[in-house]
Amino acid sequence: MQAKAVAKYIRISPRKVRQVVDLIRGKGVGEAFAILKFTPNLSAVAVEKVLKSAVANAEHNYEMTAEELVVREVFVDQGPTMKRFKPRAMGRADVIRKRSSHITVVVSEKKEG
Repeated sequence: MQAKAVAKYIRISPRKVRQVVDLIRGKGVGEAFAILKFTPNLSAVAVEKVLKSAVANAEHNYEMTAEELVVREVFVDQGPTMKRFKPRAMGRADVIRKRSSHITVVVSEKKEG
């Protein structure tokens, strides 16, 4: 049995979020929260929020215990990109891409044996 949580349209670039997500993949939930708490990165806050939601879903919907949970899957997909323009010299313009992310966390119970 596994529980899942998704956060969409997070205004952080997927590349930056993937750096944090790679730290917690396969870890126990308690250890994952500890890692996220001490990771000095803005995306760690967003990932922690999604992980907390996945744990709550597991406890409430599937009656699993939080101590037994493991981060089974965690991945980041690219969301829509907002395009903005910045004026440059000689009447030109540069495109600024403001990227967004969709974060998905799947937790499940540890396998016995």
